[in-house]
Amino acid sequence: MVFEDLLKEIKSYGLEEEEIKKAYEMAKLYHEGQYRQSGEPYITHPLNVAFILAKLHADKDTICAGLLHDLLEDTKCTKEEIARCFNPEVANMVDGVTKLAKMNFSSKEDQYLANTRKIISSIKEDVRIIIIKLADRLHNMRTLQFKSELKQKENAKETLSLFAKIADYIGAYHLKIELEDLSLKYLEPEWYKKIQEQRYNVQEKNQECIKEMIYKIKTMLDDKEIPNELKYRIKSVYGIYKHLIRGHKLSDVHDLIALSLIVDEVEKCYYSLYLVHKEYHPFNEHFKDYICSPKTNMYSALHTTVFGLDGRLIQVQIKTFEMDQISSYGLTAYWNIKKGNVREIMQENLKNSFQFYKPLQEIDKMAKNNKQFVRQMEKELLGEQIYIYTSNGNVIGLPLGSTPIDLAYRLNKKTGNNLKKVLVNDEEVPLDYHLESKDRVKIITEDTEGPKKDWIEKVQTSYAKRKIKEYTEK
Repeated sequence: MVFEDLLKEIKSYGLEEEEIKKAYEMAKLYHEGQYRQSGEPYITHPLNVAFILAKLHADKDTICAGLLHDLLEDTKCTKEEIARCFNPEVANMVDGVTKLAKMNFSSKEDQYLANTRKIISSIKEDVRIIIIKLADRLHNMRTLQFKSELKQKENAKETLSLFAKIADYIGAYHLKIELEDLSLKYLEPEWYKKIQEQRYNVQEKNQECIKEMIYKIKTMLDDKEIPNELKYRIKSVYGIYKHLIRGHKLSDVHDLIALSLIVDEVEKCYYSLYLVHKEYHPFNEHFKDYICSPKTNMYSALHTTVFGLDGRLIQVQIKTFEMDQISSYGLTAYWNIKKGNVREIMQENLKNSFQFYKPLQEIDKMAKNNKQFVRQMEKELLGEQIYIYTSNGNVIGLPLGSTPIDLAYRLNKKTGNNLKKVLVNDEEVPLDYHLESKDRVKIITEDTEGPKKDWIEKVQTSYAKRKIKEYTEK
């Protein structure tokens, strides 16, 4: 990686290079004489981070912050100097990704907890901070072979439990799968090698089937004069691993091979679905409409699994060109598809459309210290999630172990306070019933005396706990 590679990438999407050149020269000057454990000059790291961001078509300030991201932590450069040379936004982003100094803490754990809180909370101020941090972690994971085995496993475990989850929450699929796969490579090397070989064999065995499907579907769409693009992928190593450790066989993974069918309009997605089903019989158990009912990170597409050549199961994902951008890159896609002040658009979209944002705010508000914040994050957002349907068909994500009381308060405070009884899959259940994924839940309310004190022991979510406590104390 050399600076000319970065310049070529930013020129490909029309970014001005003057400020970026200045950021590179500043980073090169301050990192002079510093080396990575690989023996390379340290500047290769911020350069690679900036290149990862440029691949996402990041804006100028984000690229500059990517180049400068280690200055406050590893050199004598100050935040004030960065603000003076560039602008306060660049300085704030660099400060946002900088770890808090060791001298401020009595133990390594206290420092870790404070830094984790700082990283996660930065989303509320400027989501670009966490995107830079994800790019930083991705390059560190790509070069993890130069660390000790202990450090490799520590970094891989943290990446899997924290950074890959954050990438998933903001919809950054490409970042998520690479972070997951690299983590598995160091945590479970035997599994990783075995599944890599299986993926290769799957790809080789299904080449003809994939080619035939792409040709036939493209011909049908071209005949109907529908603008289209077709591509395919084999499920990620970590994605397959999750199925296998649950006792499933490789042949049980219905989305092992996925064909993406991309068209220009939503209406044509549904018409394309008809054309696909007309040519290939659908496996009806595996049809999902994420266009009318998007995932909680705003992923949208039609998913259908069909019988391809020789009875092979192939998942077909049908989406528009904009949906394809968002399904691959999440919030970062807005750099490519939106004009104007993209940073404001991303923040506004984050607040209004991504379900994890409000629980994050609530956890940050309620946590009395960094340890409590991180523990509640691990329980409520970073742990296993369930996805249930409300009575009007909306999908709500909740932490494993949540009850109907959690759901009622997630809907709104009034519903929570006036909760009377609950029907799950058309049957009444107790209020402390543990909800499960795919449950259909109907909340019934009436003017009541409000929540009972013991409800606080029956809920998992911070918002529900706070509202019950406020009401009962009042």
